[in-house]
Formats: sequence, structure tokens, C-alpha cells
Amino acid sequence: MNMLTSAAAIAAASTPLEFGRKDGGAEPDIKALQTQLEGALNTVKAAAEEFRAKAASGEQISNSAKEKADEALTKLTEIRGEITELSQKLAQGRRGEGDPALKSMGEQVGASEAVKSFAENGARGTIRIPIEQKAITSASVSAGALSRPERLAEIVSLPMRRMRVRDLLMPGRTNSASIEYPKQTSRVNNAAPVAEQAEKPASSYTWTVATANVRTIAHWVPVSRQAMDDTPQLESLIDGELRYGLDIVEEAQLLLGDGTGQNLYGLIPQAVAFAAPAGITAPGATGNGSVDMLRLAMLQAELAEYPATGHVLNPIDWAIIELSKDTQGGYLFANPQQLAGPTMWGLPVVPTQAIAQDKFLTGAFNMAAQIFDRMDTEVLISSEDRDNFITNMLTVRAERRLALAVKRGAALVYGDFGRV
Repeated sequence: MNMLTSAAAIAAASTPLEFGRKDGGAEPDIKALQTQLEGALNTVKAAAEEFRAKAASGEQISNSAKEKADEALTKLTEIRGEITELSQKLAQGRRGEGDPALKSMGEQVGASEAVKSFAENGARGTIRIPIEQKAITSASVSAGALSRPERLAEIVSLPMRRMRVRDLLMPGRTNSASIEYPKQTSRVNNAAPVAEQAEKPASSYTWTVATANVRTIAHWVPVSRQAMDDTPQLESLIDGELRYGLDIVEEAQLLLGDGTGQNLYGLIPQAVAFAAPAGITAPGATGNGSVDMLRLAMLQAELAEYPATGHVLNPIDWAIIELSKDTQGGYLFANPQQLAGPTMWGLPVVPTQAIAQDKFLTGAFNMAAQIFDRMDTEVLISSEDRDNFITNMLTVRAERRLALAVKRGAALVYGDFGRV
């Protein structure tokens, strides 16, 4: 048996079963079968009516009538079988010439020119036979509605910044619209040893009343009632997004607010400028001047009697410090194998993009300022805003109210690394 004969055998074995007549005769026409079916049904119906009438009158049913009825039922069953097989064949689609997509794999192998050439050349070596297959797509002629995207439960949100500046400050609460507090502005200390009955020296102190007004940070978003009802997670997602929006603005206000209009009066505008204390020169042996400046800022705050409690840096500046290396390539201020929090000179470092690159703020934050929360974050949903009722919309609003009292600006040192 040569390879061509073998391929033909494979094709014959792979050919799907045909529906229709099994005796090799011509396949009946569907209309003819319908006519035959109607005739058989009428014969069976007439026999049934005849049997019913005779049974009602008590007459006996002859054997010839029974045989005639049995013959009609047998014919009816055969016609139904042929119609069923023909319908199945039509549903599958008649395989015509020139339609390789409907040929079986065996037929494609047998008809392959590569197989014929392989057999004619003595069946030596190896051949590749391309098998054409019908692709399943999302088109209506293929998978159609059966191909549906998979919906994941998780909703992918944009990244959110970690807020940590508030944690550096002393917390507080108020029920008023503003905070007033006496603030000492000068101190002249003339205390000295004095002789008996001598006049004692007088010292001088000056205070003023400072005010920190409560400010409101707020925003809102419109949402359709249908969207809120159809997506159970949407309400909590909007709540989280609105709260985050307040947080990111609050952090910027705590650091940079200039006190004008409805802005808070923040830490940096009230801090003292960095100035290296007299009598000390940084050796610069580390090769990173930023580290020396942070230590000198700590000294500046301590000489003002406000021992520093932390540093605020831009993440880029903190990365520059952590990547500092010695001449042997070893890290000076970081150990990549440890998971310790960011610290410098024993104080916590707060990296935040709320402060500009190349800037730093060092100081005694808990002594320098205090936050007074007037109203915690409140998220409300209303259908009574403007034309919400007739447009079936909802307004979701979030707001919080707070005041920032910077009581000791001298406890904060703001500087520039000078790299940019």
C-alpha cells in the first residue's frame, strides 16, 4: 500500500456519516415527503375515526382494518424518520465542492497536493500538511452571543497618595468658627542676682492674640440614580474618591496654604528659613550635602529650643539620599535587605509630593502647630439639587472643616538643598 492509498483510507475513515436514504437511491424531495406525510396522517386519522365509531356501536373491528391501520402507522413512522434525517443534514449544511471549510480532516489530507507529491516521490522524508479550519469568532455566523467577555469583580482605580503630614501635628477639636490663642512675640529676660534691698530688674514680655479661622474643603460629583442602583459598589467607590480628594487638598493646605481667601495658613509660609548655625562647619565627608543640611536644620531648631521631631521631603530627594554610596559602592544610609521605615538622624522622614523637589522642612511639628477639626469628613447624597428631581440625577457632596494653628513658627526650618 503506497502513501496515497493510505491517505485515501484515512480520508474515508474520517468522513462524517451522511443522512438520507441508506439504499443508495435518490434522496427524496422535502416537498414530496410532506405530501406523503399528509397522506399517511389522513389514513391514520380515518382509521382512528372508524375504530372509534365501531367501538361506540359495539361492532367488531375486522383484521383487514387492523392491518390497514398498522400499515399506515408504519408508513407514518418511516416518513417522519426520513424527514428528521433530511432536516439534520440541511441543518449541518450540504458539503459542496470548493468549500474546504466543510471537509473533514481526513478529506483534507487525502486531497492534499503535498500528500500526492510525497507518494509520487517514494514517500521519503517528512511533509507538513496544512489543515484549514473554520475560525470561531464573535461574528453572528460563528460563536456569536456565546462569546462573552469575562467580568472581574475588582474595579481598577487610579493610585492614591499616602497622607502623613497630619500625623506629625498635634490633633484637636473645636465647635467654633475660629480659634483664638495668645501668642508670645517677645521676651526680654532681665533676671539677675541682686543685693539685699536693691531694686530688682524688670523683664518684658509681649503677647498678641492670634486667630486661626476654620476653613471648609469640599467638592461634589453628579451621579445618575440608575447608575447608583445598578452598581452596588459605585456608592462606596465614589465615597472613597471624594474622601481622597479632600485628603490630598488638605495635605497641600497644611504645608503650603498662604492664609489668603479661604486657604489655611500653612507650615512652610510660617517657618523660619534655614541658616547654618554659626560656629559649626559641616565636614562634607559623606559626599551628600543634603544629609548635612538636615542635621544642621535639626541643630537650628534645637538652638531655638525646639528639638526637631521629623523631616518632610519630596520622594525624589529622599531616594537620592538613600542611594548615596561610599567609595566601595556600599550604601551609606540604607540597607536594601531591611524593611525599616524611612529615618534620618534618628527622626522619621515623611516623603510626600506635596512639597517641591529640592526643598525640605525640618522641625518640632507637634510643638509648632495643632489641627482643630470642626467637622469630620461628611459625604451626603441628595436628589433635591437644581433639576435633579426631573432628570433623575443625584448629587454626592463631600466636605470637611478644620483650622490650623501654627503657634510656634520658629520650631520649623524650611530650606533648599540647592541641587535644582
